[in-house]
Amino acid sequence: MSKTEKEVKAEQDQQPEEKPQPAEEQQQAAEKEQGKAESAELKQQAEQIEEMKAQIEALQAENSDLKNQYLRKQADFENFRKRMQREKQESIKYANSNLLQDLITIIDDFERAIRSSEESRDFDSFHSGIKMIEHQFVNMLERKYGLTRMESEGKEFDPQMHEAINMEESPDVEVQTVTEDYQKGYLLNDRVLRHAKVKVAVPAPESAPSDASEQNSENDAAAE
Repeated sequence: MSKTEKEVKAEQDQQPEEKPQPAEEQQQAAEKEQGKAESAELKQQAEQIEEMKAQIEALQAENSDLKNQYLRKQADFENFRKRMQREKQESIKYANSNLLQDLITIIDDFERAIRSSEESRDFDSFHSGIKMIEHQFVNMLERKYGLTRMESEGKEFDPQMHEAINMEESPDVEVQTVTEDYQKGYLLNDRVLRHAKVKVAVPAPESAPSDASEQNSENDAAAE
């Protein structure tokens, strides 16, 4: 007698469920572990991306700060360069102010000497006053500015300091010697500012015996 469909179904419901095979369990576990690993890797990558973003933002901020510092330094240098150029121009413009201030004093002395000569018409007094002013002027230039006047007469000719305008032979000198100073030379701190223009005496060559003296000497030798 055959079973009805209801009975077959009831028997099937009463049978226990089949458990997964061990291979299926391992596969499911492997898939589960792989999913966890992929999830952890994605999380790590996301963290690395966030960290790199933070580093990029920090580098951008640092770059911006360095750029601003560079622009400020460049502006400071440009201001410094302009200030130095301005000070240099002013220094050149007013470099001779101390000298000119001293020269004004000398001009005052000349004005007083001229005014005095107009009142007294005393040539000796005027001449004495001019000599005194000249002496004070030379001393001031030497003391304050290192300008020294050369004294060349009677000294040996030196082409580094003297310019020979005229030369003549002289039996009174043994070396080339300055005999006359046409124009004074000047030294500025031991450097020649202007060569002295001078007259130079050069040693005269030894005079050779005359023909007559030679002939007499030969005749005397023959007579002996």
